[in-house]
Amino acid sequence: MLNNPTIEKLNTLRLIGMAKALKEQEEADEINTLSFHERLGLMIDQEMLERENRRLAIRLRKAKLRERACFEDIDYRHARSLDKSMMMALSSCKWIRDHHSILIEGATGVGKTYIACALAHKACLEGYTVIYTRLPRLLGEISVARADGRYGKVMKAFAKTDLIILDDLGLTPLTAENRRDLLEIVEDRNGLRSTIVTSQLPVGKWHDAIGDPTLADAILDRLVHNAYKIILKGESMRKTRSKLTKPTDS
Repeated sequence: MLNNPTIEKLNTLRLIGMAKALKEQEEADEINTLSFHERLGLMIDQEMLERENRRLAIRLRKAKLRERACFEDIDYRHARSLDKSMMMALSSCKWIRDHHSILIEGATGVGKTYIACALAHKACLEGYTVIYTRLPRLLGEISVARADGRYGKVMKAFAKTDLIILDDLGLTPLTAENRRDLLEIVEDRNGLRSTIVTSQLPVGKWHDAIGDPTLADAILDRLVHNAYKIILKGESMRKTRSKLTKPTDS
């Protein structure tokens, strides 16, 4: 009888994990075989797990990953030249701790975004903050933020995020303002945070895609020289996995 108000108090104190653990202990026949300290330890363990799960849920929600990707589900059977040993090394997230970046190139449909999101999901599991964005959309949002006075706040949010994904570099032409904003983003992160950039264009063509030679040199100097490169080849995975069948004659 005494435990019901105790559970209510734990919930009031937002000790949700401890409240759940105490309720489970009440319903377990063998719980009396444990000492007070053992039971308390189980409650504390449950509280820590509950809090970490909540923090993970918040990180994933803020990341807004485009793909529901899991590192363990990456497909190495598809012929696209994906180096499994390199991916396993990246799974440790040491590259984030060392403030390195990753550049992913390949034709449409070969899984660039999925791999980027899988790496980002792993980062979230390891406690890092993440933001996914398509670069063309981001640059448009930054232009709007500049107009309504939120520019500094938006750029600061990106600068302090442990990992950002800039998807689809080179998909649309960059304006002079876009190039300056992109330089600000990579400059704020250079040597301090990690970035994943994906593109249908080979890295060697990014300079021309950016446009202005001076700004392109500055942007790529901050991205390319301290980054792992993942070069995907082969046909679109969407095409090879298609389940469409030819209609039969009636």
